[in-house]
Amino acid sequence: MAYRKLGRDNKHRRSMLATLTKQVVMNESIKTTDTRAKEVRKFVDKMITYGKKKDLVSRRKALAFLHNDKAAVDKIFNDLAKRYENRNGGYTQILKMAERHGDNSLMVILKLVQEEQPKEEKKETKKTTKKEKKETK
Repeated sequence: MAYRKLGRDNKHRRSMLATLTKQVVMNESIKTTDTRAKEVRKFVDKMITYGKKKDLVSRRKALAFLHNDKAAVDKIFNDLAKRYENRNGGYTQILKMAERHGDNSLMVILKLVQEEQPKEEKKETKKTTKKEKKETK
């Protein structure tokens, strides 16, 4: 099977994944269990990919999945799409924490990757020797 059932029926699982996706988009990080984070990561990446396409069909697909949450969709299309325009996938990272005391399930932090700002390259002033000058001529 290509997905995790997470112990829920179809409607409950879809609603839970949409809610977790909205929380990751709006807060840029959430604390959840390992299996949920691995499943939500797929949907967060898909929403950001929709945002990068910037067409009406993608906006409607994102709205349909996120239960018509216009604030989350606007953040995806305006902020996150611009942040990750030069990145091809891998928009999230999972940081493992300790196990939960009640049921001993592994807790993780699922957060969006901070895109590094391009650094300006310093022009190196290299002194050329007399031998190198002769070779270039």
